[in-house]
Amino acid sequence: MQQVEQVITEETRTRHVEAPPQEKNAYQKKKAIFRTFQIVWYIVGVIEVLLIFRVFLKILGANPASGFVNFIYGVSLPFTAPFSGMFGTTISGTSVVEWSTFVAMIVYIIVAYLLIKLFQIVKPTTPEEVEQGVSQ
Repeated sequence: MQQVEQVITEETRTRHVEAPPQEKNAYQKKKAIFRTFQIVWYIVGVIEVLLIFRVFLKILGANPASGFVNFIYGVSLPFTAPFSGMFGTTISGTSVVEWSTFVAMIVYIIVAYLLIKLFQIVKPTTPEEVEQGVSQ
């Protein structure tokens, strides 16, 4: 029991040690960039889910007068609009395949990936990270 208390006190002591201002600043920058990664992927994830719903609802021939279907079409329209007319649509009965929506999905993933790569270039690095990156 005494060893456990000693370990806990050692951990709390090391947690309260202040880092030098330069390391603290680098940590804050890395934290902000990491949070940006999360935000970018979250936004792209939401867009992709909306576009997937749009694709499936169109393929299944969902009634656009339905509230949910109308909502999905309305919200996803701004994300598909720049790509509309790129390719034709395939219509079979009530089923519609908008090929431009698939292109939009691919483009949004690529843009997100490139944004993340750009932020990784900007991220401050430590000498250890440089050494590890160079040796790989």
